[in-house]
Amino acid sequence: MSDNSTSETSRRSFLKVGGTAMGLAALGGTANMGVASASGATRPTAGAGGPSPTPFGRPTDSIPNPGARITAVRGSRASDWLPQTRSEVVARHGAIATSQPIAAQAGLRILQNGGNAVDAAVATAAVLGLVEPESAGLGGDMFAIYYSAKDRKLFGLNASGWSPKAWNLDYFHARGFNEKTGMPERGVNSITVPGGMDGMHRLLERFGTLDFDVLLEPAATLAEQGFGIPEQVHADWEESVDVLKTDADSVRVFLVDGKAPPLYSIFRNPDLAHAYRVLQKKGRDAFYTGEIADAIVAKIKKLNGAMTLADLAEFRAEWVDPISINYHGYDVYEMPPNTQGFGALEMLNILQQTGPVLGLDLAKLGPRSPEFWHLLVEAKKLAFDDLYTYNGDPRFTSVPLGRLLSTAHAIALCKKINPRRATPPRVKAPNTAATVYLAVADRWGNMVSFIYSLFEFFGSGITVPGYGFPLQNRGSQFSLDPTSPNVVAPHKRPFQTLIPAFVMQNGHPVMAFGNVGGSEQAQAQATEIINMVDLGMNPQAAADAARFNHDQNTDILQLEPELFKLVGRQLSAMGHHVRESTGDPMGGFQAVLFDRKIHGGRSEQAQTQTQTQTQTQTQTQSQAQATERAASEGTSLAPVNGVYRVASDHRKDGSAVGW
Repeated sequence: MSDNSTSETSRRSFLKVGGTAMGLAALGGTANMGVASASGATRPTAGAGGPSPTPFGRPTDSIPNPGARITAVRGSRASDWLPQTRSEVVARHGAIATSQPIAAQAGLRILQNGGNAVDAAVATAAVLGLVEPESAGLGGDMFAIYYSAKDRKLFGLNASGWSPKAWNLDYFHARGFNEKTGMPERGVNSITVPGGMDGMHRLLERFGTLDFDVLLEPAATLAEQGFGIPEQVHADWEESVDVLKTDADSVRVFLVDGKAPPLYSIFRNPDLAHAYRVLQKKGRDAFYTGEIADAIVAKIKKLNGAMTLADLAEFRAEWVDPISINYHGYDVYEMPPNTQGFGALEMLNILQQTGPVLGLDLAKLGPRSPEFWHLLVEAKKLAFDDLYTYNGDPRFTSVPLGRLLSTAHAIALCKKINPRRATPPRVKAPNTAATVYLAVADRWGNMVSFIYSLFEFFGSGITVPGYGFPLQNRGSQFSLDPTSPNVVAPHKRPFQTLIPAFVMQNGHPVMAFGNVGGSEQAQAQATEIINMVDLGMNPQAAADAARFNHDQNTDILQLEPELFKLVGRQLSAMGHHVRESTGDPMGGFQAVLFDRKIHGGRSEQAQTQTQTQTQTQTQTQSQAQATERAASEGTSLAPVNGVYRVASDHRKDGSAVGW
């Protein structure tokens, strides 16, 4: 869903009459997925008297997406919350959750072979850049929150790239763009410096034990050998064909006979394999000062863009302190501006005051109540009013976080909520979507919350020739309003939707989590915290529960099918502009939760001391020593003093893995 087309909906967002079959949502029983005829009877499937034209769900030329034809109803679990899609993965040595199983497995092998959480995160991210190319890759940005078991502390890394030095208001005015038109959405003048590769380098340099030569190998090999196209990626790819057709290199790399690669077909990207091989040998400098930098700038210059070699060479990712609020005894951490992280925290702060201020308890109302959802949506609007009023690059503007995240401010905003009537948002801003997220934990207790993205599907639509990756369009998030804190300027970082999140309690790590989906991220993260803290859901149940998406620009409220059936009519009566939606605009939640345990008669303090000593020893070993140790010891090293519980969203292709 693009920034400049918020009045339109994704082709998969709103359900059409007689169109997309309704999936199981979270709040009721199973949804009726049959297709009813005018008489009320369910139509028989094609080929009812014989074999299906798509046995085993195999696509054909005439039926490229067999899943859209299914009319069966969904089964349920045998116990607990029956609509939950799967059990959590429970593991002790390490865990990964992300949107592509092959990527998660690549990271898991790194953990099993002696690497730590940072090592595994980079390996996983590199594979994601190959197998989910519409969402992330070398041409994008990244952010991470890292919990160091050795330091017992969180570290934040902002690896969002800055604008070319030539970019200012005059640059865009001369090209026909102004405050009314906004920034160009795609193309060469939407491209900012890709920060992700430097971010991965900085993360490994400070906390990793392995280097790019080992960690990029799974992705490089897979790019050469090819991978199968899964369902959600295929749908996203199909949606992106028109964007890719604007650039000859994108057509050559990412389209097959002018179309998206067929569902379940094998896709190879030898150019991206070459990029990974170069990085394996020459490291991050190849990207910012070497041959890949030369290729990026040559492509941009060919399209009359402004980025120079100096713009790339001078860029550095930045270590920052995560920001937080306490929600019912849990410290929820987000990244500071230029991200939308404080929007999620403000939303939680406001909702924490609904009891004292409005006399309405979220837990008592519960998720079957229209008032519950009304409060969440109204809190979101107020938080996003502040988000779009104040957010900007803190190197250029002062964001008053102390006031915005204060209890007094939350009380004042909560008082603005009418418990019975919807209020339009004060500040309009576009909805956006795309991104990949991953959470990783290792046997020493280190945990990583990691997110990176091209912004919209395939970013700018422009691919770097010879290296097989598209460049992001994050620059489209700048403002051309000279009074905005997010106004474009030289070497400035634009408004960022990317927000990895983390939960702590009493100084101990609880959970690394995140949700992709542009502006959905902040509102979904707040909802998921409420699901787990207020409503008592486990992380997988929180992933599976129905969500909402509110568009700050159009004031349209999208609800997944079962939630729409449950509360849509009542919310409409309260003044909300409600639409029934698929899960497409709801993003994708991934989480690794750590449950500390005391076991074997040893105190937690003694266990923690042992874990810290083991971590210190491992961190000081060279890459060769780590590999040799892993080969000789296998899984003999002690696991973490507890269990990891891992969840992955059914709305994506992914999975939770652990060992």
